[in-house]
Amino acid sequence: MSTEQTTTTTNFLRTIVSDDLASGKHQSVVTRFPPEPNGYLHIGHAKSIFLNFGLARDFGGRCHLRFDDTNPVKEEAEYIESIKESVRWLGFNWGEHLYHASEYFEQLYQWAEHLIRQGKAYVDDLSPEQIKEYRGTLTEPGKESPFRNRSFEENLDQFQRMRAGEFPDGAKVLRAKIDMASPNMNLRDPVMYRILHAVHPHVGDTWCIYPMYDFTHGQSDAIEGITHSICTLEFESHRPLYEWFLENLPVPAKPRQYEFARLNLSYTVMSKRKLQELVNTDLVNGWDDPRMPTIMGLKRRGFTSAAIRTFCERIGVGRSDAWIGYELLEECVRNDLNENAIRAMAVLHPVKLVIDNYEEDKTEFFEVANHPVKHELGTRKILFSREVMIDADDFMEHPSKGFHRLTVGGEVKLKYAFVIKCTGMVKDEHGRIIELHADYDPGSTNGPVTSDGRKIKGVIHWVSASDAATVEVRLFDRLFSDPNPDRGGADYRQFLNPESLKTLLNCRVEPALLDAVPGQSFQFERLGYFCADEKDSQPGKPVFNRVVTLRDTWGAKN
Repeated sequence: MSTEQTTTTTNFLRTIVSDDLASGKHQSVVTRFPPEPNGYLHIGHAKSIFLNFGLARDFGGRCHLRFDDTNPVKEEAEYIESIKESVRWLGFNWGEHLYHASEYFEQLYQWAEHLIRQGKAYVDDLSPEQIKEYRGTLTEPGKESPFRNRSFEENLDQFQRMRAGEFPDGAKVLRAKIDMASPNMNLRDPVMYRILHAVHPHVGDTWCIYPMYDFTHGQSDAIEGITHSICTLEFESHRPLYEWFLENLPVPAKPRQYEFARLNLSYTVMSKRKLQELVNTDLVNGWDDPRMPTIMGLKRRGFTSAAIRTFCERIGVGRSDAWIGYELLEECVRNDLNENAIRAMAVLHPVKLVIDNYEEDKTEFFEVANHPVKHELGTRKILFSREVMIDADDFMEHPSKGFHRLTVGGEVKLKYAFVIKCTGMVKDEHGRIIELHADYDPGSTNGPVTSDGRKIKGVIHWVSASDAATVEVRLFDRLFSDPNPDRGGADYRQFLNPESLKTLLNCRVEPALLDAVPGQSFQFERLGYFCADEKDSQPGKPVFNRVVTLRDTWGAKN
């Protein structure tokens, strides 16, 4: 199923599974991850994936990947493939246990007929609006449909004609006959089947009636022998209905549903409908936009599966809803990339620096480590010449207090190279600085110390002007500027962060970075962690995405 190591963190679900196996209630554990293929998976689904596949792995069982494909109007083959890719990328494999709820449509239909014959289901001709009206409220009971007391023979005939395609969409539904006065709204004669004349991505045009989720997932669990049906807390009120169907149908097994708190992550929205809205209105560039909280978006941005696993372990599994700060996810990514990413130098806002006392035709190489600790990652040689490029942000004509980088008359250390002293600057007709001049200290290659022993506070990065490569860099930030953009009553789109993407077309990097493999991560020294975009990068022409800064700067900005 997975090559990942066993999870050691204890939670209430692990305790339940352990106790069930110890008592002999179950001989093995069988879980499932049942996404609806109506969009890409997001970071909240990652928590469920690690939980369901992780429990099965750790207790020697198995986890099924089952597509809850009961609504052909919203489902697409693209979503199915993206879900598979997401699960694999997170480190799990379902093996031979890939299922579709649509595979059980015939059995579900037969069970629906069984309930009709038992007098526990009926065909209703009320419109959707009338059904909602008849349902009642949280403080008032519902009222029975005038079609509720049809004979089972009439209901069976009507249902069979629904299947035969005799009625248009929305003309009729099949409802369970439970209790219109129940305090649990889900038990007030829930809809089991609706008419949808639509082609299904998995079973084609075989069906024109489709089961609802609540009638599908419990019976699908029973068919597959699921021992622990794990879902998020919003389905807790659905559990009595889950159990009602299992009790009233001749199912081969009676699985138990358990609920855990969903992931609420700050500065994001988790609603698939709203994510779809962002995509359809071009507010983002697709489901895999690196600003999106989708697993494929995070992967494309440069987040690692190991970091997401660590994040899910750190937030834990509980029964109480809580908000998790986005900075925790960033910290997990930062820690993982700090451990594993190769170092390189890049200049995002280049300005030329001419070292006047360095020989014009002279060049030399400095050999530097690719990683400060992992010596097995080797070394690289950096070319140094009379003209280098530094970041415009590392120079200030009128320095503020505490500014320890370059200014006229000031000294800094060019990382891995020499101490320099700025002697002047050149401006264009608009007053913009286009060139800096400096002298270097030939005896200052051993750290930020001058040849006469003075220690220099400022250290800046650079690249040689003669061989630096020009690349596109995309500076991604949080998609929303508010920690809770999805707060009730507010239009979440008003909180879109206008600074969530800045595209820089003239960045200079070490020439070796032209060979970056799509998906490969680097630490651009002093700037942050960056990844070669796996979609837009081309051979010899990478596009780099900023994954995360070197430290959390969001609080300082806001």
